[in-house]
Amino acid sequence: MSFKDLQLNRPILRAVAEAGYENPTLVQEKTIPLVLKKKDVIVSAQTGTGKTAAFALPIIQQLFDTQDTVKGGKKIKALIISPTRELAIQIENDFKTYSAYTNLRTAVVFGGISIDPQKEILKKGIDILIATPGRLLDLHKQDVVNLDYIQTLVLDEADLMLDMGFIDDVKKIERLCTKEKQILLFSATIPYKVEQLASSILKDPQRIEVSPNASTSKNINQFLYYVPKKNKIELVLHLLRDNIKGSIIIFRRTKFGVDKLEQTLLKNKYKAVSLHGDKSQSERQIALEQFKNKEAHILIATDVAARGIDIDNLNAVINFDLPNLPETYVHRIGRTARAGSTGSAYSFCSADEKVYVQAIQQLIHLQIEVIEDHPYPLDPKAKKEIHKTPGKSKHRKGRKSEASKKKKKRWY
Repeated sequence: MSFKDLQLNRPILRAVAEAGYENPTLVQEKTIPLVLKKKDVIVSAQTGTGKTAAFALPIIQQLFDTQDTVKGGKKIKALIISPTRELAIQIENDFKTYSAYTNLRTAVVFGGISIDPQKEILKKGIDILIATPGRLLDLHKQDVVNLDYIQTLVLDEADLMLDMGFIDDVKKIERLCTKEKQILLFSATIPYKVEQLASSILKDPQRIEVSPNASTSKNINQFLYYVPKKNKIELVLHLLRDNIKGSIIIFRRTKFGVDKLEQTLLKNKYKAVSLHGDKSQSERQIALEQFKNKEAHILIATDVAARGIDIDNLNAVINFDLPNLPETYVHRIGRTARAGSTGSAYSFCSADEKVYVQAIQQLIHLQIEVIEDHPYPLDPKAKKEIHKTPGKSKHRKGRKSEASKKKKKRWY
């Protein structure tokens, strides 16, 4: 099938061709005709399957006929809600690419930066708005955003949005839009809470499932290293020296862990940058640009910061900390081996993470290859590590010191 077969108009086909896309992906083939028929849709698809174009192209097509509204008179007709700033910026870039030969105006709003420039853009009038939930509601409270003309509402990465605690915000935004709107819900996975949300706000939705949750690309070589927690940093340095080259994303569970690993890699003369929620928007954008431009070869990130980021030609993913949700593993490693290329995924498992390996292997229906020949093997009998504060306590648990007893005033 070609994009012409999807009944898209010439300006869109021209923009898509110039962007280098010849044929639609499976999720685009299935989704675009339903969106053009004004159906509500639930799409389960991993990042990298082309889902942004699956909603962007039909939305641009639907708005094309009303694009010549006088300047300043434009109303927001399409609203795309995104959980993270990085993903929102990426969606805006895609919309601008695909609408290059139309007069449609697109804008993006998100927190972490000044609200005033965003107000100025909105006051000029736009057709398509991409927003994170918190900033959108702030702007609505200040009467800068009018949602009375919304024709299409898109909830992107719905599972992550709910994991981040945006459920009430999403429901509020849906209520602020017109009742007649079309709703498109996109999610990497469809857990129970996403099903609940969908059943409460969508009308008779069509379901599309592309690359189900359990799938991992056959082009990804997956390796598992059992290693004590205290030796993970040494192992990553060993692999970077001898095995892993090119562009690499390393996933850590915490912001503190991301910072600690970045400092270690920089000390060892690796070009590394990092992404996590405590960094300012400008810091995050600079880090991402450096990684995309190959100024840095290693990006260290938490799952939330890296969700939805599209990076071409990624050679490897390292799971420094294994995720507690097996679907997150699928999502992480799916960032490499895109568009028919090959890639590798390296996972480090300490004694307390073995339970995660079982869940991951059950989900992907695959026994991950264990690499035993490395300098920091884990003792098979090793028990879960318990974190103790350095040094022993002077007092037995539950006992007060003599000094403390003397100071304490009796109430009786």
